[in-house]
Amino acid sequence: MEYTQLGRTGLKVSRLVLGTMNFGPQTEEAESHVIMDAALDAGLNFFDTANVYGWGENKGRTESIIGNWFAKGGDRRDKVVIATKVFGGMNAEGKPWPNEDRLSALNIRRAVEASLKRLQTDHIDLYQFHHIDRRTPFEEIWQAIDVLVQQGKILYAGSSNFPGYKIAQANEMAARRGTLGLVSEQCLYNLAERRAEMEVIPAAQEYGLGVIPWSPLHGGLLGGVIKKENEGGRRASGRSAAALADTAVRAQIQSYEDLLAEHGIEPGEAALAWLLAQPGITGPIVGPRTLDQLKSALRAVELELGEELLTSLDEIFPGPGPSPEAFAW
Repeated sequence: MEYTQLGRTGLKVSRLVLGTMNFGPQTEEAESHVIMDAALDAGLNFFDTANVYGWGENKGRTESIIGNWFAKGGDRRDKVVIATKVFGGMNAEGKPWPNEDRLSALNIRRAVEASLKRLQTDHIDLYQFHHIDRRTPFEEIWQAIDVLVQQGKILYAGSSNFPGYKIAQANEMAARRGTLGLVSEQCLYNLAERRAEMEVIPAAQEYGLGVIPWSPLHGGLLGGVIKKENEGGRRASGRSAAALADTAVRAQIQSYEDLLAEHGIEPGEAALAWLLAQPGITGPIVGPRTLDQLKSALRAVELELGEELLTSLDEIFPGPGPSPEAFAW
């Protein structure tokens, strides 16, 4: 497994991130433990979760599954860099009482204690703000985080789904307080969705943040969805099905799959390898439901895409271009 630094920290993390959002909702606990063991055996040491994963009445279930895996021993906890998130309300009905969601100092304090209990650990390596909170000033957020760092309950703070200007605001306020600030940003970024290249990734690079892309297969759209349909396999559903109903999108995905077929490369593995080849990227989040899906993702780390193929992929999925040229009318 290839490793890199997490932004401007001293943490060494694998270049793939094990996303655990399917543990509980789609993958039972026993199978989830098998997947985590296989990931660790393969050298994948960076696990990502969130306090709301499990969803609905089962919010927190995913963290509990990870905590039970840690409790098995074998130095599992010591070998893993664990990242979780705070923002969403934990009320099962989705109607939180005041201060039971978002990024108030009170909710951050409550949420981190609850996550530590579910994860069965004494500290969280990377504590991420799941979304921006326009109601809470960064002065209050950083004051709460600084206390948690001093208490040893978290090591670093990161953001998720932040626009570029909020990354700047957050880190400028941290600098005025004399603290480290954000060390990572988790954003939507893949071949089919490249708007992060306009502001988010440049801001992250300017402030020394690692970039952790989520949805690297764009909801399955980049995972060989048309090929699977033609072979009688799992059909596209949800957003992927809606996207493929657009003839232009379907033609684009068909061109993508045809190109990779010519090179004998699986589409999902190519999408991950493309992300790994982009500047500023720490590692994409993969969310396997099965052991086979994990094995496929691991193969992408060894896959090198040649310049000609990278150029062809850019032609099929053109990015916005460098800033500020990308904003030109």
